Amino acid sequence: MRKSLLSLAVTAFVLSGCSLIPDYQQPEAPVAAQFPQGPAYSSAQAPSQAAAEQGWKQFFHDPALQQLIQVALVNNRDLRVAALNIDAFAAQYRIQRADLFPAVGANGSGSRQRVPARASQTGESNITSSYSATLGINAYELDLFGRVRSLSEEALQKYFATEEARRSTQISLVASVANAYLTWQADKELLKLTQDTLGAYEQSYKLTSRSNEVGVASALDLSQARTSVENARVQLARYTRQVAQDENSLTLLLGTGLPANIASKPLSDDLLSEVPAGLPSDLLQRRPDIVQAEYNLKAANANIGAARAAFFPSISLTASAGTASPTLGGLFKGGSGTWAFAPQINIPIFNAGSLRASLDYSKIQKEINVATYEKSIQTAFQEVSDGLAARATYNQQLQAQRDFVSANQDYYRLAERRYRIGVDSNLTFLDAQRQLFAAQQTLITDRLAQLTSEVTLYKALGGGWNEQTAQNEPVKEEAPKLKLF
Repeated sequence: MRKSLLSLAVTAFVLSGCSLIPDYQQPEAPVAAQFPQGPAYSSAQAPSQAAAEQGWKQFFHDPALQQLIQVALVNNRDLRVAALNIDAFAAQYRIQRADLFPAVGANGSGSRQRVPARASQTGESNITSSYSATLGINAYELDLFGRVRSLSEEALQKYFATEEARRSTQISLVASVANAYLTWQADKELLKLTQDTLGAYEQSYKLTSRSNEVGVASALDLSQARTSVENARVQLARYTRQVAQDENSLTLLLGTGLPANIASKPLSDDLLSEVPAGLPSDLLQRRPDIVQAEYNLKAANANIGAARAAFFPSISLTASAGTASPTLGGLFKGGSGTWAFAPQINIPIFNAGSLRASLDYSKIQKEINVATYEKSIQTAFQEVSDGLAARATYNQQLQAQRDFVSANQDYYRLAERRYRIGVDSNLTFLDAQRQLFAAQQTLITDRLAQLTSEVTLYKALGGGWNEQTAQNEPVKEEAPKLKLF
């Protein structure tokens, strides 16, 4: 008997090293080896530091924006849910990994029963007692073909994927707070510009009204001046609304109210540092959504091993040892020992193609995850390429727009002077006012578009994870520790 048990144990130990998980091969990246080149792109330079290693405190120069990002990282509910998901998947992994080990339990029981005389074999009533104490395992599956380990590996890879999902959520949060803050600042500048312009329009309207009263300006001139005033009031209401809505959006992202007395820098200041682009291959290691997709692919690959193992016999063991006695006092006396050993084998013979369908489904899921992984790489490549194209062209566009504003300021000054001395009509002066106002508005919106495109490029390159740029050693991925209780 002992030799049989020993042989079974040795056989189980040897077979437990079997794994039917296919060898994992990382799919080839379906993108070019270099980012696009051309007139829309600036000349590429070798980056001294990857964007993902550039901390958001170093990238964003505005102390007010740094403060808001810090508040959001503490209070944002989406980020909190992502962190809790990590804990949830870690618990699921520990549950699945626990199946690799036998669950040992202790059980104690006792019973007393009175048997009436009519039911007794002796014709007399009697009381029977039974007590037992056992220690054993119940339905422990010998993982001969790696089914349980395949499921454990799948749970582990999903746990790693949730960690990358949290990183992706944090990067998106940092970028969202930055874009919302920059939009808020731009709308406040547009509101201030509109207020100043409305004051100038109202002053011009008063002058035109006086000129009309003395017969210098016509009723048409007065009507045109009033049109400019009313249009500015419309813009004022619009930007007042947008500033309030921007504050509401920021409050939602922060997860709490806006801090008081925020000292913001104007959009024209140097608010961002330059983002190093690197190479497309860097995205495979830096972007958390790509890493997450690969972990999901590895999980699907491990699930194929579990589906393959289901074709083979499975053996489960139930065994116990203890003591039993008709009296409580004799429970642990000599001669009361008891044991039970009940192995069970399950051999799949006919299941109407269910196991084959499960294996096919697992393979299809893997192919879906391969396509998802490749699509995430292509999406990242496109986002970075767009950001690089925006960088050079926005610089040129902003400079041209500044020159355009300067030209309109000269036009406005000349038109105003000529109107005051009576050389030109009021129509030319009003046209100069409107063009200057529109050019100044466009300059602010173009600056906002440039800043948000830089933030988007920083996000696309995997930046926004580190709080500070420090040459830290890479964090090694480890499975969550198995807790006993």
